[in-house]
Order: sequence, then C-alpha cells, then structure tokens
Amino acid sequence: MSSQVRLLVVMDPIETIKPAKDSTLAMLLAAQQRGWQILYAEQKDLWLRDGTAYGRLAPLRVFDDPAHWFERGAYQIGRLGDCGAILMRKDPPFDTEYIYTTYILNRAQQQGAVVVNDPQGLRDMNEKVYTAWFPDCCAPTLITRDMGDMGEFLREHGKAVCKPLHGMGGRSIFVLEEGDKNRNVIFETLTDYGSRYAIIQRYLPEILTAGDCRVILVDGEPVPYALRRVPDSADNRGNLAAGARAESRPLNERDRWLCSKIGPPLRAAGMIFVGLDVIGDFVTEINVTSPTGIRELDKKHSVDIGASLMAAIARILRAA
Repeated sequence: MSSQVRLLVVMDPIETIKPAKDSTLAMLLAAQQRGWQILYAEQKDLWLRDGTAYGRLAPLRVFDDPAHWFERGAYQIGRLGDCGAILMRKDPPFDTEYIYTTYILNRAQQQGAVVVNDPQGLRDMNEKVYTAWFPDCCAPTLITRDMGDMGEFLREHGKAVCKPLHGMGGRSIFVLEEGDKNRNVIFETLTDYGSRYAIIQRYLPEILTAGDCRVILVDGEPVPYALRRVPDSADNRGNLAAGARAESRPLNERDRWLCSKIGPPLRAAGMIFVGLDVIGDFVTEINVTSPTGIRELDKKHSVDIGASLMAAIARILRAA
C-alpha cells in the first residue's frame, strides 16, 4: 500500500516556513519515509467545478535540511478525491476564505479522499469556543459580547485572561486584574464595543511556574510528553511565537485524564491531529487547525510524532 498512497498537503507557501521548527515538514518527512507520493497545493490552488473538487497540484520532495528543505515539480490539474489522503495544514486566520476551503475539502472527502483534519470539524470546533463542550476540563470561562458581564467576571475572579476568538500565536491576549484602568478599553477593543464575541477566562498562575503545555493527540491518543512553553519574564504569554521558552515534561495523571475526556469524541469526529493547551489542571484551548510542537518534542525525546500520524492515516485508509 505504501507506494500507492498519494498524500496532498494544503499549506501556506513552503518557501516561508522555518524548517527546523515546522510540524508540517515533519509530517511530510514521515510520509516520504513510508514511500508515499507527496503532492503540494496552497489554498489558492483549490476550486470546485460542477460539484467536483479540483486543484493545481505539484509533486513535492522534502529534506531535513535547513538550507534545502524541498523540491517542487510542475503543477498539474487533478481531482482532489483521487488523492488517498489530504493534510489540511493552512494556518489561521480562520476567516471566510478558510471556511470556503473546507467546503471544497468536504467534496474531496465525499469523492474518496481522507481529509485530516475533518473539514466539518474544522468549521465546527473553534479552538477557544470548543472548550465549552468540556467544562469539567476547563477553568471558569465566559464567552460574550457584553462588556458589563466581562467586568463582572473580572470582579468575581480578581484576575483574568481576555482574548479574541479568532487569534493565534499569542496575538491580542491581555491579562487583567480587578481595578485595572485599562479594562474598559480592552473590553471595547476585543468586542468592538459589544458587536463581536470575545473570551475571558480565570487567570491560571501556574503558567509562570509550569508553563503553557501543548499536549498532542494523534487519533485520540496522547503523545507521552508535553511541550512546555514558559513565558519570558517580561511577558504573560506562553506562546513560542511571542518569545516563550520551549521545554518539555512527561504527561502527568491529570493530563491523561483530560485526554481521556477530550480525545475519544475528537477522534470520533475525524480530528486526527489535535493540540491541547494545558495550564495547570485545565485545558485553555483545543487546537484543530494546524497544531504545532512536533519538531521540538521529536528532538527532545527521540520520538517520531509524524510517523505516528502517518500510521494513523494508513489505518484509516485500510478501513475505508
């Protein structure tokens, strides 16, 4: 089967990635190791014609070399449904164009391809809002447009984290304490004066000592180590893109309990590669669009998370 699998990756321009840290590259290296044919496309290369999903697809070879990490062949038009599997690895923003792309991928799925992650799940599972499906796993959380309710939540908990529902990489995350004179302007900015939803969560002080930990689920099962992202002393954010320090730790009993609650329903929904953000005892986000962390954990613990993902995709293809 290995030589017959055609794997299409939909991603941001491969020229722009940081190969030493890029999780998508790690996945593609694992697929190539299995002898699979890799095809490449960007969001702009996909379309629907009379109900059929098509793309301009280029053959791709990848290398674990920071100076020369890919070779791309000539583009050809092909039916997306003829691919064995499609990796949707386009980074947010999760905007209307992203949603339209998931519709195209839905048609590819209906026409024969296995899509990772499932396009409907990508639409349904906003990475911050979807925590509401697992309230026993999460810290107190309010999602609202009402600035007065946000202020009351802050008074109730004394300290809180506020952020937009569409952000990534630590953008527009604010930590507020009761009495902070900036709170009103922050609520106004995040909700656009009450015209859009934002999220506010109880502040978890464990982020300063234990970090913001990324727990990776592959087909519902956790990788045994968490990527521990510790904020810089001058910052509150546990995001590598915002300057946090990357460490790691073995999963603890609480991590495994969280995974046992969240992993099975995500797997049932076709969400095969997921990143849980865990601070202390609680999940703060469920990342389903293009979770990262593979390269750091592979390097620190001599694991091969990309290979585990390809093995999961192979099982799904055999069962299809």
